[in-house]
Amino acid sequence: MPMISAFADEISQDPNMQMDCLEANRVRYIELRAAFGVNVMKFSQQQCIELKKMYGDRGFGIAAIASPIGKVKIGDDQRKHFDDFKHAVELAQFFETPYIRIFSYYPNEGVDISEARGEIITRLAEMTDYVTSAGITLVLENESNLFGAYPERCAYLHAAIPSEHLVACFDPANFVTMNVQDVYKTCWLPLRPYVGYFHIKDWQYGGDLGVPAGQGDGQIPDILRDAAANGYDGFLALEPHLAKGGQFSGETGVALFKTAADALKKICADVGWAV
Repeated sequence: MPMISAFADEISQDPNMQMDCLEANRVRYIELRAAFGVNVMKFSQQQCIELKKMYGDRGFGIAAIASPIGKVKIGDDQRKHFDDFKHAVELAQFFETPYIRIFSYYPNEGVDISEARGEIITRLAEMTDYVTSAGITLVLENESNLFGAYPERCAYLHAAIPSEHLVACFDPANFVTMNVQDVYKTCWLPLRPYVGYFHIKDWQYGGDLGVPAGQGDGQIPDILRDAAANGYDGFLALEPHLAKGGQFSGETGVALFKTAADALKKICADVGWAV
């Protein structure tokens, strides 16, 4: 059976409020992106120690380090960015999670990002090689406006780097925001062999905010039904964006988080998952 996790910073920046809400909704895993008003990559050593103890004391696990690695322009200083990536690996080891979320780079100003495909493959392959011996898996999100914003480019990247330590993080809503039609057929079916993680966020074409799973154009019920039939047993990470969506974060709040969690649980029940 899959496991539900959540971007708890969409609930609150206060870890205690995060845990109260997650506990009330029977969610035990956290996508660690931010707390205390600080991005995970900027946590001090003391904040890491404090947060690990707080979550551990109440029985919460960290599903993934939800890093912003690769969410930079392709022309930015790669060696510095690789140092940042190595820090994300250190965080994954400290918080005892085998997953790190990454991205596939923005274009430089006035440049078609498709022209950088070779460099992007080189960088992703270097990161994949780095984590292989550490037993960590990189989950590559199909974020809007990056190289991997379209299904054919996502498939291209994964075919070029055939490693079990680099899997696709499938986000249906992001394909909708890029106006990709028929997400099930044009995105899910060709990417299914590479998918090892889900971000559960739904959207309507032309919309400004996320909607509960199944109420948008992401075809989440059909996709998860097929995933269940194919034995998917990884994470379903709630990233609802029901109150606010942004480039590096989102907001949902306590009340709307329950709405998002209930919608996902209903779909899971319908496809035969007892989550």
